Amino acid sequence: MLSTHQEEVKSGERFEFGKNWANFLTLLNEDRIKSAEESLIAYVGDVRGKRFIDVGSGSGLFSLAARRLGAIVFSFDYDPQSYACTRELKQRYFKDDDNWKVEQGSALDETYINSLGKFDIVYSWGVLHHTGHMWDALKNVNSLVAGGGKLFISLYNDQGRMSKIWTFHKKVYNKLPGILKALYGFLVMGSYELVSFLGNLVLLRPMRYIRYWTHSVGRGMNHYHDLVDWIGGYPFEVSKPEEIFKFYHDRGYELTQLKTCGAGFGCNEYVFEKKKN
Repeated sequence: MLSTHQEEVKSGERFEFGKNWANFLTLLNEDRIKSAEESLIAYVGDVRGKRFIDVGSGSGLFSLAARRLGAIVFSFDYDPQSYACTRELKQRYFKDDDNWKVEQGSALDETYINSLGKFDIVYSWGVLHHTGHMWDALKNVNSLVAGGGKLFISLYNDQGRMSKIWTFHKKVYNKLPGILKALYGFLVMGSYELVSFLGNLVLLRPMRYIRYWTHSVGRGMNHYHDLVDWIGGYPFEVSKPEEIFKFYHDRGYELTQLKTCGAGFGCNEYVFEKKKN
């Protein structure tokens, strides 16, 4: 019998995030890891000796970054291939290390989440909007944050009508068979990439566009795999910054950092600090 995850993928209701991350790991190098470390430090400061949980660990890159920076790390992901990617990085860089644990689990499983305890830093970048029940996931991760702890999340920006169009594209993409899926993704994302290239050409900076493809993108990511993640990323939910602010403010948090993507597509980034009891 197929697992729930396999059933969702087979029916076109879920993108294979882990398959994309496994491909990304072939490009992982020291520069990308350091970029991830710098991103963490910029948002949450020194993590040495702190309990850090990576909710939806994906490739495992940020779990690795946190561990290299001295955090005590717990990673989990719903996607079996993402779980495997994170385990692979642990084996590769921190084999037999008791200060980094990796499990397979879901942010929607309230019983599982409540069994994990409290953490100084709860990190979930670009994950909870892919669960299919974002607001339940946002509620569940609250229980992971210790008093005085930090919650670092990023969530897709609500673009109104454009978000509905992207939802359509993502649904179509995931319903298509292999070669048609790749072709559809190329047609949809290719138009945006062409506009980006022409814009850089008009501004006499074509090398900037080329570097975006050939060098590490912010947070140590890779532009190609980011595009695949974007067009394929389903389930897909969006939110407005004011909605997220109110949601966590009502649960005893203070917003300490916010980076929005304006009216464009992409993620808004939030760092909240939970009031001490």
